[in-house]
Amino acid sequence: MSNLEYKSIIGLEVHAQLLTESKIFCGCSTKYGSPPNSQTCPVCLGMPGALPVLNKKAVEYAIKMILAVEGRVNPKSIFARKNYFYPDLPKGYQISQYDQPLGTGGYVEIELSPDSKRKIGLTRIHLEEDAGKSIHLSEFVQSTPPKADCGNGSNRRSIGEDGSHTLVDMNRCGVLLIEIVSEPEIFSPEEGYLYLLKLKQIMEYLEICSGNMEEGNLRCDANVSVRGKGVKEFGTKVEVKNMNSFKGVEKALSYVIKMEIDSLRKGEKIIQQTMLWDEEKEMVFPMRTKEESQDYRYFPEPDLVTLKVDSKWIEKIRKSLPELPEQRRERFAKDYKIPLYDAKVLTTTKELADYYEECVKAFSFPKIVSNWVMGEVLREVKERRIKISDFKVKPQELAFLLKKIEEGVISGKMAKEIFAEMAESRESAKEIIEGRGLVQVSDRVEIEKMAEEVLKENPGEVEKYLSGKDKVFGFFVGEVMKKTKGKANPKMVNEILREKLGK
Repeated sequence: MSNLEYKSIIGLEVHAQLLTESKIFCGCSTKYGSPPNSQTCPVCLGMPGALPVLNKKAVEYAIKMILAVEGRVNPKSIFARKNYFYPDLPKGYQISQYDQPLGTGGYVEIELSPDSKRKIGLTRIHLEEDAGKSIHLSEFVQSTPPKADCGNGSNRRSIGEDGSHTLVDMNRCGVLLIEIVSEPEIFSPEEGYLYLLKLKQIMEYLEICSGNMEEGNLRCDANVSVRGKGVKEFGTKVEVKNMNSFKGVEKALSYVIKMEIDSLRKGEKIIQQTMLWDEEKEMVFPMRTKEESQDYRYFPEPDLVTLKVDSKWIEKIRKSLPELPEQRRERFAKDYKIPLYDAKVLTTTKELADYYEECVKAFSFPKIVSNWVMGEVLREVKERRIKISDFKVKPQELAFLLKKIEEGVISGKMAKEIFAEMAESRESAKEIIEGRGLVQVSDRVEIEKMAEEVLKENPGEVEKYLSGKDKVFGFFVGEVMKKTKGKANPKMVNEILREKLGK
């Protein structure tokens, strides 16, 4: 069979850290970048006698996500203990939800092309706590190994025979996560990439997750299987972990699919196992044979009561939901009369959509604003590798600049030069225009005088133009612009020259 005769089936499990200030079952901070082991307490470290207390904001944020994807918020859900043993899981179990999750069903719609959309179903959305973080170091241990800065004095370290060692940071223990489990309805790495982008976009609009994969705020595990076309049964699935970027997920999925197809062609049996993706080598490596749910020995968490969600609270949260990406895109196209393509680009992130709308409020020419935001603004943001929220040119400043073009104070070319300077410095458009004498010459008497001088100085070119060589007209415009050092109003220059030449 060729690759085209095989079908890949992908299910994604996305873990998103919600933007609460404290952890899911205790009051410890969730701030990123704090010293190792400085944000812990007896509850998140699983000390004997310490009891968890559920964070109400965690439930609210999770419900927002469930409602946003048209899922069902279950009136009753139960927390369970998921038992496994890792150095960074001090309790020896993780508190999660299993057979009775907070949310079930729903879908995420992806756009395969401008004319093709597809809904990917969701199995469940549930709450759980995160584990700690193991930092694996391969350097050889010196005679006096350096101590880790562990904040509270604890320094957990395991040393291998080759001198490699592992440091454990418990700050993430108990950090609030929602797990979003898709149905096995993703059929290519490209669809997986689009699905993740859409999930991230929805969570950013809801303002419940930053979506920063580099900081571990968004993580993804994939279950991948391949089967021959026409075969109804699912193939053996392989789980892939350690994918730290959206493009990394796409590459890892492509690699595993090819690996499984090659195995099937050779008649080899695919082993159900968990693989780790190596970003640098762009390869997967076996981690362990895949566990089944019974291996985790799930049972109800005895220290937490059944979570009951009142229908009135659900409706209150539903009414508080913000405008979501599709809704905002449709409104932009309808209210601002801009192309659907523009609306799609401008609503890619909530921050960008907010920037555009703030600018339109101050300068009511939506298409002109759209052109500038999609062109100059996004180019500067991309080149500087910053978020739109960190961009120096605020919407009101861009609107001021566009007004000056409309008023004829500066030309479009001048505006682009001024904008580039605004993006580099902290000077406003007004300061740059006045400080550098960039005001456009729009005095009709002055421009007429200069036009007459140009025509008088170039009689031969005037004769050529009058004889029908219209291309010479650009020469006259250029000469007038030179005399004004590029500051003359181009529109006025053209009008005056045509009047003087009698055409």
